[in-house]
Parts: sequence; C-alpha cells; structure tokens
Amino acid sequence: MKKKKLAGAFLSLTLAAGVLAGCSGSGSSDKTSGDGDTIKIGVNLELSGGVASYGQSISEGLELATAEINKEGIDGKKIKLIKVDNKSEASEATSGAIKLTSQDKVAAIVGAATSTNSIAQVQIAQDNKVPVISPSGTSPEITFSKDKLNDYIFRTSFIDPFQGTVAANFATKEIKAKSAAIYIDSASDYSKGLAAAFKEQFEKNGGKIVAQEAYIAKDTDFRSTLTRLKSAKPDFIFLPGYYEEAGLIVKQARETGLDVPFMGGDGWDSPKLVEIAGAKALNNTFITNHYSSGDPDEKIQKFVSAFKAKYKDKSPDAFNALGYDTGYFLADAIKRAGSADSEKIKEALEKTKNLELVTGTFTLDEKHNPIKSATILEFKEGKQVFNTKINP
Repeated sequence: MKKKKLAGAFLSLTLAAGVLAGCSGSGSSDKTSGDGDTIKIGVNLELSGGVASYGQSISEGLELATAEINKEGIDGKKIKLIKVDNKSEASEATSGAIKLTSQDKVAAIVGAATSTNSIAQVQIAQDNKVPVISPSGTSPEITFSKDKLNDYIFRTSFIDPFQGTVAANFATKEIKAKSAAIYIDSASDYSKGLAAAFKEQFEKNGGKIVAQEAYIAKDTDFRSTLTRLKSAKPDFIFLPGYYEEAGLIVKQARETGLDVPFMGGDGWDSPKLVEIAGAKALNNTFITNHYSSGDPDEKIQKFVSAFKAKYKDKSPDAFNALGYDTGYFLADAIKRAGSADSEKIKEALEKTKNLELVTGTFTLDEKHNPIKSATILEFKEGKQVFNTKINP
C-alpha cells in the first residue's frame, strides 16, 4: 500500500497547514463544537490517583501536538483543550464525559488512559454522538463489545490480544521458555485481557502454563504468592499489570530468589517503575510497548527532539508518544472532515488509512483498532533499551 507521508519537522507543520486548508466551510452544522476562534476538544485523563503517571504523560504529548498544530490553526481557529481529571476512577471518568459533552459541548474527547476508565465513557459518547479516542486503552471491549461496534469510540494504541500474543511469541521464540506462570490484577480488564491472549498463544506455541495467580490493586505484600510461583518453577513469568504493583512484585520476587525473566505490557511504562522496583531488580525484564525513544527511525527522533525542547530534556515515554499521536490523529480527521462537527469527525476517523505517526503507520480496521507495529523493550540497569519491533 502506498504510504501517506507527513512531511516536515515534528510530524509536522505540513499536516497543520493541511488542516487549515481542509476545513474551509466548517461551522455550518448545529453540532459544530467551536467557540469563536476555537475548536473545543475534551481531555478526560488520569491526572491524579493510582495511574496518574499515564494520564500526565498523555497530556504532555497531546499538548505538544496541539501547540504545533495551532501554529497554523484550523480554518483560522485554534484547538482548545478542556481538561477534566478522572482521578484514575471509572465513576469520575463517566462524570467527566458527561460534563464535557453536555456542559462544554466539545467536538471530541481524548481519554482515558486505562481500559476501565475508557469503557466508563462509552455510553455517554454513544448517546451524545461525540467521538472518544482512548490513547492507551487496550481492551477490545472499548470499541467492540457484545458483538456490537461502539461506533463513536476509537483508540490510538494496539489492543490486548495483539500485545499478549506478541509477548507469548517473544517468550517462546526469543527467551526459549517452555513453561510460564501468569500473575494478574484480578480487578483489571487490561490485565485479564493480556493474560488471556498470552495463555492462548503460549500454549499454541507448545508452552505450558504451570501456575496462575492473582493480586488486587493497591496490595503491597506479594511474598506469599511469589513463593507459590517460585515452587512451580516456571521458565518465565508474565505480569500484565500497572507499574505501581508491578514494581513491588518484581522487587519482592528478586528478594525471594525468583530470578526468571518477567514480562509485562505497556502498563509498566512509567519512570516510577524504576523508583519502586530498583534498577537491579528490573534486569532480565521486558515489556511490549508502542514505541521506543531509542528507535533510530527519523520520525521518532524528530519527536524526541521536539519533546525534549519543550519539557526540559525529559525523554518521552510511550504514553507521551501516544498522546502526541492522538493529537495528530484527530487533527488529520478534522482536516478530512472539513468541519469540527462531531459526526463528521467520527466518519473521517473511521476512514483513516496509512497515516504515518510516531507509534506506527495507522490504518483503522472495522473495529476501530489501528493496525500498527509493537516494540519490545528490555530493562538494563534501570534503562529501557530498544530490543526489536514486531510488525502486525
């Protein structure tokens, strides 16, 4: 397929200029969400609470993309981000979606970061016909549940089955693991989804699951469970959780002498993981992720440079990249819609094809999931090191 190129620096001002040219004639619909010279975009993220690191990183990336796009504007208008903090809670995510759609009258919503908090917005978005883009919610049920497409819901990340499958293939083909244990967060849709996909593919590859255990979010002592896992003698442990518990689990696992490779998903991706686990404990651990700042790809390095310039030389993580890509994903749809009308944006998002962004080349499938690559990262002395990239 011929690729659609986004030329120029920072993925880039050419796109922003195209957005400017493409939206002449916008504003004719009663549902157009603009306020004078602005287009209002809601942001419903975990800015505080248990997984605030994800929401804050997405917000930073989105703000960078918005600043770049607003240099040229959209049909003479600027994007205005209206933020709500869902406090890492599903009930707050629902309340935030109600406020953004009913009170603020936004054209679209970016968020939430997690699957559970994204699912909490689905019915609000469907009822109000406002598109929602989850930058990092990976559960398939966000966009497609009960054999039905949630047609106003989209995502920028890959989905759990793909991520779990990639992890299982890496475990069997690269680590050469013949047995594995699975340790999940029992209350997390994200964790359960990755685990199910991992188990299916690992067994398909000829591996054996020798133990399965569960913990509850906010737990702090995992030693008794880790002792049981150690007694099962797995070659490999799959731990698809979030960074707060994952960091403690890995730390305590090493303290109990459980030194086999651990692997998680993108939920591990937070600077706080190293603080919690310790750099040494994280050696011989891996994650599936959306991108790596160490990837030599030119588009990625331009983004890394722009991000560091804005955020005082901070290296962007995958959630920063997903937030950035979501801004351009939405801008591209507004450009092609020729309008800030929510329903027209939704239709344009559905038609996204071969859009080159930082975390991959996007083509949306029939379930509103982007078909793109995944990256494997390895922790070495507390640093994320690019291992390989897996294409779909």
